[in-house]
Amino acid sequence: MKASGCIVTYNVISSPSKKKIFLKEVEDLMRFTEPDFKLYIVDNASPDGTGEYLKKEYASKEHIEVIANKENIGFGKAHNQIMDELESDYHFIINPDILIKDDVIGKMCAFMEENAGCGMASPDIRFPNGNRQVLAKKNPKLKYLVASRLSSDRENNNLLREYAMLDSDLSVPQRIENASGCFIGIRTDLFKKLGGFDDRFFMYFEDYDLARRVNKLSEIWYCPQAVVFHEWGRDSKRSTKLMMIHIQSTLKYFMKWGL
Repeated sequence: MKASGCIVTYNVISSPSKKKIFLKEVEDLMRFTEPDFKLYIVDNASPDGTGEYLKKEYASKEHIEVIANKENIGFGKAHNQIMDELESDYHFIINPDILIKDDVIGKMCAFMEENAGCGMASPDIRFPNGNRQVLAKKNPKLKYLVASRLSSDRENNNLLREYAMLDSDLSVPQRIENASGCFIGIRTDLFKKLGGFDDRFFMYFEDYDLARRVNKLSEIWYCPQAVVFHEWGRDSKRSTKLMMIHIQSTLKYFMKWGL
């Protein structure tokens, strides 16, 4: 059984905290993952020199390939560009702010191996302090997105609890409609069949769109035995530019899939 993973980076080394998390992430992915695993790192023309730094940092690592793009082509398109190289059975989309403590990839591969109907899997995603993150497990609806923007107490917001299925028994595997792109596993042949991400989404909602397309052909399952820790930044709440990109992607999503 072979697995592959891809992390898309942008301005990772200019922040000491982001750099520390990322280097630890790569170290632990390579240390803990038991299946035959290759990791691709695609840098989207970071102005801070992340691409050049990572090419030097991992130049001698046989199972790590770093690609430094000459322009920022967007999240989904950057993930797609390594698709033709993939020779794995299972492929993982991984954010640069994820930490793991064990063989998460092996657990998710085993789950998909044992469940033929599962085309995509999502782990249990938590904050570094262990609290569960309120992330979509149902398809987006306008009411959920408004609540997400306005609520400061996400766990006690009824709409967001519904969106993240927090009132379900999340200690057991179950089918879900949606999976967060911060960490997802997908059968490589299915990822290729779907053409990867729809690169009309520069950033945001490309994961939700992929999930909708996966569900037309297969099933998405929540895999609680696999736990990852996500340094969730919610950058679009702090950056006007990113907020505008988020709004544009939201409109594209609902124009494609309806309200």
